[in-house]
Amino acid sequence: MTFVHVSVRASDMDRSIAFYSELLNMELAKRRPIPENRAEISFLKDPGGDLALELTHYDDQAGFEQAEYMKRTFDHLAFKVDDLRKLIGKVKEAGYTVTDEPFELSPGHWLAFIEDPDGTLIELIQK
Repeated sequence: MTFVHVSVRASDMDRSIAFYSELLNMELAKRRPIPENRAEISFLKDPGGDLALELTHYDDQAGFEQAEYMKRTFDHLAFKVDDLRKLIGKVKEAGYTVTDEPFELSPGHWLAFIEDPDGTLIELIQK
């Protein structure tokens, strides 16, 4: 058995693709409609690895909101980054939410948390 991908919902596919590709350097590998359930999916790949992120948009989704933090069932995605402070600056400049400013978890191990356009929590890690 092999773990293949994780999927998160996207209220606006173009906006989410731009977020993950422009800020987190993921590459769009595939985008296609699924007429059977009135959906569209996109796969973004990590250029340096084998993991993929699937974005899913449902045409008939009536509402789009995250549960409050302590009631969420999905916690976060995590990305290793080279320059955490520079990336946090880009995230702020682009108008996205930084939920936790960079902090040192242990000597030389820095973390920060941001949200994607739909509120999916993302951990950024710099060692």
